[in-house]
Amino acid sequence: HDFYWKSMKPGGGGDPVGALADAIKEAFGSFDGFRDAFQKTGLGRFGSGYAWLVWKDGKLSVRDTLNAGNPMTDGETPILTTDVWEHAYYIDHRNDRGAYLDVFLEKLVNWEFANENFEKAKG
Repeated sequence: HDFYWKSMKPGGGGDPVGALADAIKEAFGSFDGFRDAFQKTGLGRFGSGYAWLVWKDGKLSVRDTLNAGNPMTDGETPILTTDVWEHAYYIDHRNDRGAYLDVFLEKLVNWEFANENFEKAKG
C-alpha cells in the first residue's frame, strides 16, 4: 500500500506534464486514451487487486494485478497504481468503482511521484 499512498496527494489529479505526459501520449494516443485504458483495466479486475501504469521494454502500458500482486514480479516497473479492492471506495462511492476511478484520476493522482518513477525507470 505504500506505493498506492504515494500515488495520490491532496489536490492531485488532472493531466500529467513533462516527459511522462509525452510518453503517455505516445503509448495511448492521448491522455484520454490512457484514462480510458486505466479505467477499463480497473473496472475489469474481477474482485480485489490493483490497476497499474507500468514501464517495460521502453514503453508504457496499463495492466492489473490480482489481490496483492505486483508487476515487478513480471519485470515491469510500476509508475502509478490505484487500489481497486472494494475497501478503497466503498464508503465514499458504495459499489461504484467507476466513480472512484474518476475521482482518482481527476483529483488524486500524484503526477510528481509518477514522473519520478518514470525518470528512474527510463534510466
